[in-house]
Amino acid sequence: MNNQLITIARFSLLEALRDRFMWMIIIGLILAFLLSVFVGELAIAESVSMKTAVLAYLLRLFSVFTISLFVINSMLREFHEKGFELILSRPITRATYFLGKLGGYAFVAFIVSLGIACSLLLFKPDVAVIYWSISLYCELLIVVALSLLCLFTLNSVTLAFTLVAGFYALSRSMETILLISKTPILESSSLGHRFMQMILDGIAYVLPELHRFTRTDWLIYGLPEYSDFYRVLAQTMIYVLLLSAAALFDLYRKEL
Repeated sequence: MNNQLITIARFSLLEALRDRFMWMIIIGLILAFLLSVFVGELAIAESVSMKTAVLAYLLRLFSVFTISLFVINSMLREFHEKGFELILSRPITRATYFLGKLGGYAFVAFIVSLGIACSLLLFKPDVAVIYWSISLYCELLIVVALSLLCLFTLNSVTLAFTLVAGFYALSRSMETILLISKTPILESSSLGHRFMQMILDGIAYVLPELHRFTRTDWLIYGLPEYSDFYRVLAQTMIYVLLLSAAALFDLYRKEL
């Protein structure tokens, strides 16, 4: 089983190389670096901090959406080209197939995170970059597992990517939405307001706290609290397991 899992993961990594995915990542790193240098030169003060913040923000968004598109396109192409049926025609369980794919994409995400860390070290040669990059990798792991789930469920690039993007945007902005809903200006004792507050609290309860992940202020103002960092690691483990279990459930329901 281990050899089968490693083989599937290796082919997923080779696909990223053959599909020129890594070249796209390199081009994205260069463009983001040049743009951050340009913006930093326009800053009146704190030029290095401005460059670091802009580069971190651009690379985080770029890596999240690029990884998601790669995973979704890769899996859908394998379904359409009957590679999925060919692999499962051999003595390989669907769980082994899924874990192999997840492991391969996780390694691709690791390479992307490593490249981004090297880019940030040019502006900020500090240990905070390591913590930030680990948090980015955790964020990418959640996106990979979510992309697999959405593709297995919806079987459409457009719908799957839209759901991933919506999930990610809502998870990142949920804290802000809750703060706005609880501001004294909007505070009301009406039934409708309390009902909406309960809905928002329920949504926030089931979503990962991605606003705690990959925070730019770690790079600017110093290292995160250890409790916050451990919370990021714990949430990553929980949500990757939950999303993987849901994706496996959908995978086992598929008919060959």
